[in-house]
Amino acid sequence: MDGANHSVVSEFVFLGLSNSWGIQLLLFFFSSMFYVASLMGNLLIVFSVTYDPHLHSPVYFLLANLSFLDLGFCSITAPKMIYDLFRKHKTISFGGCITQIFFIHAIGGTEMVLLIAMAFDRYVAICKPLHYLTIMSPQMCLFFLVTAWIIGLIHSVSQLVFVVDLPFCGPNVLDSFYCDLPQLLRLACTDTQELQFMVTVNSGLISVGSFVLLVISYIFILFTVWKHSSGGSSKARSTLLAHITVVVLFFGPLMFFYTCPSPTAHLDKYLAIFDAILTPFLNPIIYTLRNKEMKVAMKRLCSGLVHYRKIS
Repeated sequence: MDGANHSVVSEFVFLGLSNSWGIQLLLFFFSSMFYVASLMGNLLIVFSVTYDPHLHSPVYFLLANLSFLDLGFCSITAPKMIYDLFRKHKTISFGGCITQIFFIHAIGGTEMVLLIAMAFDRYVAICKPLHYLTIMSPQMCLFFLVTAWIIGLIHSVSQLVFVVDLPFCGPNVLDSFYCDLPQLLRLACTDTQELQFMVTVNSGLISVGSFVLLVISYIFILFTVWKHSSGGSSKARSTLLAHITVVVLFFGPLMFFYTCPSPTAHLDKYLAIFDAILTPFLNPIIYTLRNKEMKVAMKRLCSGLVHYRKIS
């Protein structure tokens, strides 16, 4: 195509999830419910860890930061998806699309590193309990957090820097409810095979590599717990299984998105709902279901809020 005929695409059009009014109503109800529950559950964890001195330990510091990331992750795409459900013309500006992609990959990359840090925390707590507080010092926790954010930002910017200047000369329909790199690259008016390969390497292999590393780490830790079975082994196993569940829920859809990108994207859309809304909703439940300390701290926080409202 002649470059002189290129028109600048200022917005993209989403096809959304469904054109059926009944399905849209169900999606609106369940998406809104899970989104609000995700916000409340993760906020409750963040405030409980922040204000309860009994939870001022490395494991809860990392958990609170995971909940903070989940708050951001579920807010990148869910509000607009819910808002767009009953709209006929679902659009997003070029700048809004790039912003969505930036935060999806920045927060997603940060969460990957944080989950690895949480696995290391459990390894030290179970395999080197006498040295736990020495190794997992406040400085080490802060180092993990800063490193996670730096890697997440580098992961995001290193991909977007090649995308923002791509020519988009006409096709602007995305068979999705949010913007991400695989769909966007297919709309560019130039050969993007090399960029698609870079995205597969950057996002796909990093997801797979991190997942394999975490699974191997948790298998090793579980084997250590089994070998040194004691009175506290049941609690350790339940904690580890909670961590493994979160890892599978987080990495499962990501590995599918970036290692097996589907041109039709129908399955991608529904997996994306799972990743954007259900996983942030399930994380607080998984981490607190059998955690007595967290449940007691949450009750204290809620009781304090009720007492404060009565006084005021």
